[in-house]
Amino acid sequence: MVSFPGHRRDNNIETSSLSDGGNDRKPAVHTGKDEKVTFMRFRVFAMVIIVSMGGLIFGFDTGQISGFLQMDDFINRFGDNGEFSNWKEGLIVGLLSIGTLFGALIAGPTADFLGRKKAIVVLNIVFIVGVVIQIATMSAWYQVAIGRFIAGLGVGGLSVMTPMYQAETAPRQIRGALISAYQLFITLGIFLAYCINYGTESRPDASSWRITMGIGFIFPLIMAVGIMFLPESPRWDFRHGRIEQATAAVAKSYGVHREHPEVIKEMREIREKFEAESMGGDHPWYEIFTGPRMAYRTALGMTLMSLQQLTGANYFFYYGTSVFAGIGIKNSFITSMILGGINFGSTFLGLYVVDHFGRRKSLITGGIWMFVCFLIFASIGHFKYFPVQDSTDPVDMATAHQAGIVMIVFTALFIFGYAITWGPIIWALVGEIFPSRYRAKSMGMATSANWLWNFLISFFTPYITSAIDFRYGYVFAACCFAGAAIVYFFVPESQGRSLEEIDTMYIMHVKPWKSSSWQPPAGEEYGETDRAYLRKGGRDIEKQRHAEAAAGGTAEQSEHVMT
Repeated sequence: MVSFPGHRRDNNIETSSLSDGGNDRKPAVHTGKDEKVTFMRFRVFAMVIIVSMGGLIFGFDTGQISGFLQMDDFINRFGDNGEFSNWKEGLIVGLLSIGTLFGALIAGPTADFLGRKKAIVVLNIVFIVGVVIQIATMSAWYQVAIGRFIAGLGVGGLSVMTPMYQAETAPRQIRGALISAYQLFITLGIFLAYCINYGTESRPDASSWRITMGIGFIFPLIMAVGIMFLPESPRWDFRHGRIEQATAAVAKSYGVHREHPEVIKEMREIREKFEAESMGGDHPWYEIFTGPRMAYRTALGMTLMSLQQLTGANYFFYYGTSVFAGIGIKNSFITSMILGGINFGSTFLGLYVVDHFGRRKSLITGGIWMFVCFLIFASIGHFKYFPVQDSTDPVDMATAHQAGIVMIVFTALFIFGYAITWGPIIWALVGEIFPSRYRAKSMGMATSANWLWNFLISFFTPYITSAIDFRYGYVFAACCFAGAAIVYFFVPESQGRSLEEIDTMYIMHVKPWKSSSWQPPAGEEYGETDRAYLRKGGRDIEKQRHAEAAAGGTAEQSEHVMT
């Protein structure tokens, strides 16, 4: 057992009564090289590469399907008279998203029951089964669709498990970047799929698409095997009585000895938050809606995840080759590969932005940037390109060509803005805003909203673009603007804070536009404040604290009144 002072057993789980003052004995702090917190360690790199492989799996599957829809052998085998009808194309693309929706919903209970590591292994196996079904088909389009649905169960589950594991394990100072690495690997997967499709699309037989699909086996195998060499989530371990393992995992993630002050602080916050959450005995699953500020947070998580899709990024990623073929680009595979490269390269900058400029400023700026880009893209497409796209007049053809170039430029600018803001940061936010007790199920709900909109966009895009052409972009532009507004009014800043501090911030109704300067209660008052808020309700105690302060008292005296 780790040598925490004042050790006691509470709620059938061994914990410790740590404090920053009083008569408690100070734990021995080791000096030397291990006293300094170091993040750039092999273990951190391994966690980023192995766990974020879940994003690569998703991105690779997303990127490959847009290329398959333009390959002659794939069209001849599964299309109708040399082309895909809108409904069949929508089903082949969209059934992956339906599978991911259900996968996200079952991931939470699975992760709480099996643990984060075992759940990740199971989900990778499910994805592999889906790929086997797809690659074995000869001419049945529905077999491809069913295989994508089953693969989607795995992808959807991993879309919950990857940011969850990173959030619960990563050091708070670099947590945003590590969770955002999931999005980086999504972009890497898309880019790799574009490149491989470009290399195989000229092949005359099924190898044109089977090679790309077969390479997709590599990534889940790496993830399933690699995760077994990483520690379990310390917060899951703690909630299941494995304090020693939880402490060791926190110490390893920070790169210090287990009695380092940073580890002591983190473990104390985990313990105090667990004790506060454990009041009242067992808590049913529906408390993800009825728990302290959980309706607000669950709705916020689902809204943010929905808006990430409604920015319109997947309009380009799913149908990129089709869109740019229509604009008149001679080899649309090259264009998609270039855009995929921009997406991947820009996301590296996103890893810097998320932990240096904060979540709120980045998302608000990104939302406005994407709003402007889509507004110009849609306007040029509708007013300049669409009216003359089928004309044979040289002047009209020149106009269409110029309009197409402008549209590609603003597509690239849009992808740049998305890749450094709404792409990676939303995953980080949703991994942070929920308390440990509800995190798995609440993240499942939020991520399922993402996949629902993913399906709706992928399925209905062919119909909508047929009816209103590039004016479809105005819908996405409006959603980008709405996203910026919602972040300003409803999303507190979580940069540099522990998961437990973020939970307390939501419970205390900290105003989002004032959240950057908010300071959590200090020392033992942290746990007492948390428990008081959970018992009495955040708004009531907040009013009394302000009233007491206005009358000349202190926040601490106000807290004693409530407790």
